Amino acid sequence: MAGASSRPGGHGDAIIGGVTESGVTESGDAPPEKRDCVFCAIIRAELSAARILETEHLLAFLDHRPLFRGHTLLVPKRHMRLLSDLPADLAAEFLTTAQRLERAVEDGLGVSGSMILVNNVVSQSVPHLHLHVIPREFKDGLRFWLGPRHPYNDENPAQAYADKIRGALFSGGYTPPPQGPH
Repeated sequence: MAGASSRPGGHGDAIIGGVTESGVTESGDAPPEKRDCVFCAIIRAELSAARILETEHLLAFLDHRPLFRGHTLLVPKRHMRLLSDLPADLAAEFLTTAQRLERAVEDGLGVSGSMILVNNVVSQSVPHLHLHVIPREFKDGLRFWLGPRHPYNDENPAQAYADKIRGALFSGGYTPPPQGPH
C-alpha cells in the first residue's frame, strides 16, 4: 500500500494519514475515545490478555471474567461500539471468524455446544463491539433469562411492530438482496 508503513510493536497496522487501523496515531497516542477503552488497550498490548487469534483486522482473546473457562471474545481492532457500526467489508471476516471460533471452542474444549452473543449498548460492559463465544454443556447452570415475555395482543399487534421495523429498515436506503430459488 503506497504511503503506508508498519511501526515496530504496532501489531503490523498500516499507518495511513498518521493514524493506524487500530486508531493509534503515528506518535503512539490514541484518540480520547479509544484511550479509555479496555479492548483498545488490549489490542495495543497495553493490557495483557490470553490471545487466541489475531488477524489484520480482528483479535480473539479469553474473557478475563469468564462465565465458563474458555469464554472467548472476538473484537474488531478498529474501535466501534455497535454491530451496525461494523463496515460491510469487515462483516464477512468477522462472521466467518466467529464461526471458526465457535467450532474451535466446542471441539477444543470438548463441550456440547456454545452460546454466541453480541450486546448492543444494554448489557455491553465495554463500549467496543465484541462477540462472545461461551462454551456450554447441558444443565451447566447458566440461565440465559429472556423474560418477562411481552406477547402481541389486540392493543399491540405483531404487524404494527413489523411495520415499524420495516419502515426503519427501508428508510435508511437498505435494499434487500435478490431472492434466489429456494
